[in-house]
This record gives sequence, structure tokens and C-alpha cells, in this order.
Amino acid sequence: MMETTCFENRELSWLRFNERVLEESEDTRVPLCERLSFLSIFQSNLDEFFMVRIGSLCDQMLLDAESRENKTNMTPGEQIAASLERVRELCGRRDAVYASLMERLAEQGITIVNFHNISADSEKYLEGMFAQEFLPLLSTFIIGKKQSFPFLVNKDIYAIAVLNTRTEKKKIGVVPCASGVFPRLIPVPERTGCYILAEELILHCLPMLFPGYRITSKTLARITRNADIDADSIYDEELNYRDHMAEVIKLRRRLSPVRLELSRAIDLEVIETLCRQLKLDMDQVYEYDSPLDLAFLYNIRDTLRSHSELFYAPRHPQDSPDVDLNRSVLEQISQKDILLHYPYQSIRPFLQMLSEAARDPTVVSIRMTLYRLARDSKVVESLVEAAENGKQVDVLVELKARFDEANNIEWSRRLERAGCHVIYGLSGMKVHSKLCIITRKTEHGVQYITQIGTGNYNEKTSRLYTDLSLMTAQKEIGAEAAAVFHALALGETVDHTQHLLVAPHCLQNKLLDMIDDEICKVAQGGEGLIRIKINGLSDKALIDKLIEASRSGVKVEMIVRGICCLRGGVPGWTDNIHIISVVGRYLEHSRVYIFGKGEQARYYIGSADWMTRNTLRRVEVAAPVYDEDLKARLLKIFQVMWEDNRQARDQQPDGSYVRRMPNGKAPLACQDWLYDEAYRLSKMGS
Repeated sequence: MMETTCFENRELSWLRFNERVLEESEDTRVPLCERLSFLSIFQSNLDEFFMVRIGSLCDQMLLDAESRENKTNMTPGEQIAASLERVRELCGRRDAVYASLMERLAEQGITIVNFHNISADSEKYLEGMFAQEFLPLLSTFIIGKKQSFPFLVNKDIYAIAVLNTRTEKKKIGVVPCASGVFPRLIPVPERTGCYILAEELILHCLPMLFPGYRITSKTLARITRNADIDADSIYDEELNYRDHMAEVIKLRRRLSPVRLELSRAIDLEVIETLCRQLKLDMDQVYEYDSPLDLAFLYNIRDTLRSHSELFYAPRHPQDSPDVDLNRSVLEQISQKDILLHYPYQSIRPFLQMLSEAARDPTVVSIRMTLYRLARDSKVVESLVEAAENGKQVDVLVELKARFDEANNIEWSRRLERAGCHVIYGLSGMKVHSKLCIITRKTEHGVQYITQIGTGNYNEKTSRLYTDLSLMTAQKEIGAEAAAVFHALALGETVDHTQHLLVAPHCLQNKLLDMIDDEICKVAQGGEGLIRIKINGLSDKALIDKLIEASRSGVKVEMIVRGICCLRGGVPGWTDNIHIISVVGRYLEHSRVYIFGKGEQARYYIGSADWMTRNTLRRVEVAAPVYDEDLKARLLKIFQVMWEDNRQARDQQPDGSYVRRMPNGKAPLACQDWLYDEAYRLSKMGS
């Protein structure tokens, strides 16, 4: 009975994470324009939560409403109800933050108004502009007994009007506001820096769109649709897999709604009609005081670019002191393992390594797994060049990378046109590993240059996400990495490894064994220590083993950015487990596993979080770090984050988080410290 207090529901834990994002928008120590970004990120995170997690729970209810998740024993319905209630609380805070930020923006000369706040002359001007520029581009729908309900596009905004005439019963008018032709922010005449949102202009001018009707009430509406599709379960073997994924993208746009958002109150009867047509319950309806889509906040940021004090101080990835870009990177890796830490260090050495490999006459082949790529990918350019130079290029492009499917489909076509051999992943399992194997034939024999990372091969996100990239010429690691890729090419997964941790068969079990090793150390009178940095923790087997370790006296330190289904500090159960979360300027994305201390400690970096989807349902790869200098670097990175008293939050025994404050100590923001260190080391190396 007591043990159940050690667990946190996955969905509610994720909402706690998004609350930490919201806190950044509330924090007056964060520059104003960065607070706008965090508020927008909070909303986009919440959109994805409804599209994926609530959508998945709705599907579970249809399949088995009485099923229970394995940690807090909640049914799908109970999880939905608890999540919707929590979202309502968070959105109330979001509305308050928005109002506060608008006051701060007004001090900078930027205001967002509605028609209650502008002069009669401005109103007349905007109505004239609407008649000329908006009216010809807008569609209208009237819902009645003879008219079917229109399809509402996921996350688009619609103006909804209650229409009346003397002779007809009440009808509902619908106008799509997202034409993509007119800007979201409409300047208000005679007031510099003053804007009205396009949807508010459309809402005000609805009488022009519905002549002959009396509009008795109106609102703006936005729906969110389920986006959780099991692509493999609906796979038609008659279709090319790439064509099948293109069909999945189309299907996602038409899945069932899971949320209805309104900008203002409207007749209850109308809301009930909308819910009936959309097959929603009333508890899935939200009414906000803030705009339904906050993406325009990025446009406001752009107008304030000249005010540097409103933004974080500029930071630029530094060259690694361990790499001389004037020499062959391949040769330098042959001499010593290299570890890059993004965004503090530049991705350039990896890109140069790949570019060299495309032209190096000793390189026979390049094998690589691709999950998410930048829009103008230099990685793809090098792979294309290598293929055109006659090298064997095998690329696994994961077409099931959620919301990046269309992008990956296009990249796969380009790679194929260049002569690359493209694989589309495994049936029923995503390939999430970050793996690159360069095979060289030298006078000394076959050589592997292997890169294993914690993040995607994406030049853009390498400046925004914290990630680690290990490049090594160690033969044993290269041979195992090659075996992993060979299995993937055959549509299989490896079931034995000695050095690498490879899901789904050789990761969770090896992690459990290493936790057991620390338990044994304590049993033999020694000290057990586990340090883990991951993005999410939900794997029940690993959680149970960590609880066992804590009760055995093993000290466990965990940095878990997002979902965390384990509660540390619960008396008698997880007393020895301390969990923190770091949310700051850069998205914490790197994964580090450290078992033990001193010379016997084992260090790994990899692509896998400790979530069931990663440990058992995906292909993930974690690599051991054997170089002593690199081990010391990883330990220092962990320790600096662990001592953070500016961006870190301590998890409490009830699952809540309390923000750390300096409390008389020197302020330490780990991300700032790591950037300062990168600048210092870069200067020393230059």
C-alpha cells in the first residue's frame, strides 16, 4: 500500500513539466521577449499533449475502458478527467501571465487591442480594409437542418456566430479565419505599435459576411484533433511504405476532436450543438481570456529585436579545443575519442567529419540512422556527395518520426535519387537511435569511425538543445554498431551486445544488471551510487529496481527534465533517491548514465530515455565512454547541473517541484556556466 505513494501518473507528471515551462514565462528574472517564447512553448506543448496523450487515452477508452495503467492504477477515463482538471488550472495561470506580459509590452510601445479599445475613426478604417482585403478571401458556412456540419481543421481558428431572422429558427454561422493570405497582426491606424488580431477583425465584421441575419452572440473557436495513429496497424501491404506514410499524414488531419477552445462565452445551446457535432463532452470545452493561438508572440519578438535588453545575451557554439578544424577530423578521431557537447560546442567537427568521409578515398561506406533533420540539411548534402562519389551509402530514414513524417519522406526521395540505399525503419518499431558508421579500408586493414549521439542530426536544434556526440575509432564499438545497422537492414534487431546498450533486447536488461551491481556493493559493505540524466522516466521495471536500490542503501541522483513517474524522498521507500529537473534557455535533451564512482564507474551516453517506449518498443543505442578524460568531462557536466540553484527544481515526495534559489550562495545557472566554460576553453585552444 505504501509503495503506491512512490509513483506518479505519466500524464499528470507531464503536466507538471509543462507547468515548469509556464513558470519560466512568469519569472521576472527572465527577459521579457524570452518570457513570450516560454508562454508560446507552453501552449504548443499543450496542443501536442491533447493531440497525442489525450488522443491515445480516448482510443484506450474505446478499446478497454476498465484497463488500468501499471503505476497509479488509474483507468483511461480517470486519467483524462484528472488531466482535464489540471489543464483548466494551468490555463487560468496562462491567461494571467498573458495579461501581465501584455502590460509589460505596452511599456515597450506594443499593444494588442480589440474594438472596445480603438477610436471610431480606426474602427471605420479597419472595416473598410476588411471589406476590400478580407471579405473576398473568406468562406462562410451556415449550419442548419439542411446543411451538414463543416470539417474543422486541427488547430485552425474559426469565428462562430449565432444567427437569427424573424422567420427562421436560430442557426450557427462558421467562418474559417486561417486563410494564410493575410497577416495575423493587423496594424491599427494612427497608433504606432498597436495591433489587432486578424481573427478579432473577422469576428467584429461578421455582419458583412452574414447579411440579412441578426448576430446575437459570437465567439472564436479552435479544435484540437487526435493525432495518435499507429501507422503499422493500418499498413496496406499493397502500398509502397513511403506512400503509406503520406496517407497516414492525410488521415491524421481528419481524426476525432479531443478539445474545443473558445475565446468568449456563447449560448450554452450553441456549445452543446458544437459538442454534439464534434462528439465532445462538455468537460472538453475550454473558455479562455487569452488568444486561442499564441504563435503571434514570435512576431512581436521580431519587432523588438533592436531592444537587446529584452532578450537573452547572444551565445554562439564554440569550437571544441579537442578538434583542430585545419586537420583531418577522421585522423584526429583515429588518435583519440572526441566528445562534443551541444549547443555549447559547435556541431562543425561532426559535419566536417562527414564531409571528409564523402571525399576520402579510403572510405568505403557510410551507414546512418536519421530521425529528424534540419530544413537545409548539410548532413544530407554530405551523404548525397558520398553516393555521387561512388561510396556505399546506407541510410535508415525513420518515416514514423511524429510530425516530421512529411519532411522525412522528402529527404528519403532526395537520398534515393542520389543513389543512396534507403531503409524505412522496422515494422511496429521506431528506430530512434543516433548512429553513424564510417568504414575505411586502410593499409592497416578495416577501420570503423563511429559516432553515437543523444540527439538528432539537426544543425538547427544543435544550437537549441543540449546534446552529446561521441566520435570514436574503437574497433569493438564500431563492430557492434555495424552489427546493429546490419540487423536493421534485414528488418531485425540484435539480441546480444558486449559494449553497446541496444534496445529493445540489450538495454533495459543491462541497466537492471548495473543497478543490481550497485545494490551488491552496498550488501558487501561498500558504497552504491547511480547518477542518471534523462528526459523521461516511466519504465516500471527500472522504477521498481531503483526503489529496491534505494531501500538497499544505494544513493541515486537523477536529473529528469520531463515525465517522471517515480517520486523520490518517500520515507521508507525512496529515501535515497533525489530527483531534480532543469528547465532553462536550452532544452535539456542529453542522456547520461553513470554507475558507481571512482575508477570503476561506468559511463554511457545514448538516445534512450528510461521510458517503456524507449527501452522495449524502439531501437535505441547507448555507447560506453571509455576515455578517462571524457569520463571526467561527463562527471563535471553532471555535477554542475546537480549544483544548479537558478534553473533547477527539486522534486518533493508528493511529486511536486520546488524551484531552487541561491539562498545566500553564489547563483549558479548550469547552462550559463557550461557556455562560459566553452568560451574559456575555446580561447585556450585557439
